[in-house]
Amino acid sequence: MKKILIGLVKIYQKYLSPLKGHSTCIYFPTCSQYAVEAIEKYGALKGGLLAVWRILRCNPFAKGGYDPVP
Repeated sequence: MKKILIGLVKIYQKYLSPLKGHSTCIYFPTCSQYAVEAIEKYGALKGGLLAVWRILRCNPFAKGGYDPVP
């Protein structure tokens, strides 16, 4: 499951993200890179939940900035 989720994020990074034209993530690392790191470190369930929480926090009202995987 871990490899499948990481593969899906990599597909997003390679094919879908460039269609947006510019980086829109207010965080560093980007939300998709954060997802990959979280899933690699914590596994599919906990890492996936951390990634979803990060994506929910990525909005115009958030401060943004440096936010590494815990």
